[in-house]
Amino acid sequence: MRIEGSAALVTGGGSGLGEATARELVRRGARVALVDLPRSNGAQLATELGAAVRFCAADVTSEEQLQAAVDAAAEALGGIQILICCAGIGPPARTVEKDGKPHDLAIFRRVVEVNLIGTFNAIRLAASRMLANEPNPDGERGVIVNTASVAAFEGQIGQAAYSASKGGIVGMTLPIARDLSRHGIRCCTIAPGLFDTPLLRGLPEEARRSLGAAVPFPARLGHPSEYASLACQIVENPMLNGETIRLDGAIRMAPR
Repeated sequence: MRIEGSAALVTGGGSGLGEATARELVRRGARVALVDLPRSNGAQLATELGAAVRFCAADVTSEEQLQAAVDAAAEALGGIQILICCAGIGPPARTVEKDGKPHDLAIFRRVVEVNLIGTFNAIRLAASRMLANEPNPDGERGVIVNTASVAAFEGQIGQAAYSASKGGIVGMTLPIARDLSRHGIRCCTIAPGLFDTPLLRGLPEEARRSLGAAVPFPARLGHPSEYASLACQIVENPMLNGETIRLDGAIRMAPR
């Protein structure tokens, strides 16, 4: 799928991995719709990136809000060829806390709802729009890139909800790719390791350096631009389909 001239929708596009990907897509000549919560930095980022970018406020867990955002994006951009799903949350909580209190079920449910169900909500709505696209010379109508995490494979203490949600994204990648293959729509997932996103920027510098040093090579936190580069490579390479790609510097997470 050629990025230049294509229309892309990025969920969680107001910050972190989504912001970096949106910037790279614009740099490569795409028109981009940023989907994020109203309180996010999405509107300011859209203004900064210029006329090729629209901000569509929505909660990915809401059928009505996300449908309206997808419709608005398709109308403003002239369709949707690319979907990048980066919206997600990850509050930590143990199955049973040290004081004996059980994991708050509402927190578990919310993490799964945002990360897993929110991702599928975006996929189903964007893919439905992609069906109207004229196939390119390779027969492609669209490309979907999801965001999982190495926690899908090596969840740490306190990550039961987060790991379950990200494992679900990994698990649905292949069947979605198979579902959409007849329509010329590809689906892949990136599983990032430790990246320099707003979540980690709130930690003390010493803690950030310690986390980076745990990565075998390069011994540092990942740059969001590196995620963006891989997302664009997936879009451009027609043989990448149905796969989850770890982007982690060879780290394998310890229990804590």
